[in-house]
Amino acid sequence: MAEAVNTTEAASPTKPSPDPSRPRLNLDDSHQLALLAAEACDDRKAGDIVLLRVEEISSIADWFVIATGFSDVQVRAIARSVEDKIEEESGGRLPLRKEGQKEGRWILLDYGEVIVHALTPDERSYYDLESFWGHGEKEVFLGSESAPPA
Repeated sequence: MAEAVNTTEAASPTKPSPDPSRPRLNLDDSHQLALLAAEACDDRKAGDIVLLRVEEISSIADWFVIATGFSDVQVRAIARSVEDKIEEESGGRLPLRKEGQKEGRWILLDYGEVIVHALTPDERSYYDLESFWGHGEKEVFLGSESAPPA
């Protein structure tokens, strides 16, 4: 007897990996990478950490992680924390591209499937990435501030 095959699944093309030296992460793994980045943002007391699932509306990434740093020094510290945590916990993975570190108002770390944006409040308000990508699924990261006291 023949087995039924899900033709929509078999026919749907897979996106190529943003980093040719690595296989593309599946959506669950890219979500875990986004959560790891969000935890690193939280480690440096970033505010209003949001994960946006953009994989269905864009080919550039699966997830955006957007976090607020309240000074250029804090924005740089958040970005460094993300780099360190992902490198340490994912076997040496480094961002494919980094932008804005010198200025420190908006730092972008591109990990292929996940793009991390650390911004000052003024930059975040001005560029309003959440509205621009608002048709993506939004997940608010509840970090250490929402944890009950020990």
